[in-house]
Amino acid sequence: MVQVLSRRDMLKTTLAAAAGCTIGGALGLGRLSDAYAAVAGASGMPIRTLGKTGFDVPIFSLGGQSTIEQPGRRDDAVAIIHRALDLGLNYIDTSHIYGNGVSESYIGEVMKERRGEVFLATKSRQFSYDGAMRMIEGSLDRLQTDHVDLYQHHHVSTDATLDEVLAPDGARRAFEKLHAEGVVKHLGISGHSSRVLKRAIEAVDMDCVLITVNPANMSMTDTEHLDDFMTAAVEKRVGVIAMKVTGRNQLLRRHPITMEQAMRYTLSFPVATAVIGITELGQLDENFELARRFRPMTDAEMTELESLRLAPGSRGR
Repeated sequence: MVQVLSRRDMLKTTLAAAAGCTIGGALGLGRLSDAYAAVAGASGMPIRTLGKTGFDVPIFSLGGQSTIEQPGRRDDAVAIIHRALDLGLNYIDTSHIYGNGVSESYIGEVMKERRGEVFLATKSRQFSYDGAMRMIEGSLDRLQTDHVDLYQHHHVSTDATLDEVLAPDGARRAFEKLHAEGVVKHLGISGHSSRVLKRAIEAVDMDCVLITVNPANMSMTDTEHLDDFMTAAVEKRVGVIAMKVTGRNQLLRRHPITMEQAMRYTLSFPVATAVIGITELGQLDENFELARRFRPMTDAEMTELESLRLAPGSRGR
């Protein structure tokens, strides 16, 4: 317990300084989000700035998996995307590997009408220069746009993969060329290791990082480095986007944790937004309401939720 609180106190101090505010001694990491973003958007949902991009996003955003990546679900997917935009969700995350291009194609059906309403992010699983240059062409075609707002190296979770990306003939050089040409507006990276991602943002200039954050450490590696990563990201003004808030729903099935608790936990870190895949319209509306009434967790609440990872076998909804 002492070690956990000590780590959070350290991070709290760093983040408070970065945010230019004073955090009282009774407030921990969980409550830091009050200072980080307490502004309500037009929809009533809190908004936060996506790091150095300067773009304001609601704390809940649309992920391009679940229904949106399933073949034969075009009408359902398009309805979900339109509804998300109607609710004020202006950030959409996808990848060329989601449904083998299906996700990008469904999103493109909406982008041809509503591109100006969206900060559009996609990812490349190609780590060489040539591979990344080929991949962007297909993504732009499927998304029916001439540019993406954020292009990310996808699933960089080992040192070897990061080395490949940063090599002279690696994908990073392709990303920089695409950025110079205006094809991609901002550069980012995604992965499951907070240690590797910290190394990435220290090695090169990244605008955003997509990282797994949930209380059960599902799909997370090197979790002992998470606070160090968050500290470095804030110091460098990197926009942090959270994913796998429920560990692909395993968190809700295997632990006595609700969707609201999972969202509150993740959003109590200094992340700009959490991308969540949607199965049906009702789920989208439910998550929107949960985000709209979001309040940060205290240190004690976060620690209690983390302790449940020690008791697998319990089942939630």
